[in-house]
Amino acid sequence: MHRVGNKFTNYNNFYEFSTNKTSVARKAENFVTRPWTVEVGGLVQTPRTFGIEDLLKFPQEERVYRFRCVEGWSMVIPWVGFPLKTLLENVEPLSSAKFVTFETLYDPKQMQSSFYAGIDFPYVEGLRLDEGLHPLTILATGLYGKQMPNQNGAPIRLVVPWKYGFKSIKSIVKITLTENEPPTTWNIAAPNEYGFYSNVNPNVAHPRWSQKTEQRIGEYTRRETLMFNGYADEVAKLYEGMDLKKDF
Repeated sequence: MHRVGNKFTNYNNFYEFSTNKTSVARKAENFVTRPWTVEVGGLVQTPRTFGIEDLLKFPQEERVYRFRCVEGWSMVIPWVGFPLKTLLENVEPLSSAKFVTFETLYDPKQMQSSFYAGIDFPYVEGLRLDEGLHPLTILATGLYGKQMPNQNGAPIRLVVPWKYGFKSIKSIVKITLTENEPPTTWNIAAPNEYGFYSNVNPNVAHPRWSQKTEQRIGEYTRRETLMFNGYADEVAKLYEGMDLKKDF
């Protein structure tokens, strides 16, 4: 676990710092995460701004989840955090709220982003509200029993284990509830490659990577990819009646 943990914390997609996975940890080393606030608003009864100290007061628990990157590699990660539902209940979503959107901090003074990133900043993501309220969806504040490393999305990030990793947005500063489906960074950049849902699905190939198999970090052979990353029993009901190839 320690060896794999070192690999995960030194092999990162975080384009605000670098497009080179092995350079992110070094470039993020002096990233300032205190003080830190997360603004939560939109279609809610009681909009609030939470300091990271407030968020750490929510009961924290360890969740061991599969993590699957759209690039075809995977890991098993012991996150520390709390259900997103806990936070949303504190702001009381209105009945008109159908989606929840997220925004990453973008600070050019700290983040040495690459010209070749191919995406716009700040990074934005979104979920349907029922996905956000699902008990598997968490806001993570740590991993491997320690505070979240800068390069992994400190001080707080989203983790949605049945979706590809890019949906689990890092270093969140803003959460907004909306009525309409929000734009998301990779869908804006390449809508033919990245859908809004981006559920792990071995039957829907990315133009550059087959999704039928994956390379688990620390293993020498590839393994078959599981539908919804192995969480079908828990989440398949969210997508009943949908064409999972069309609504990818």
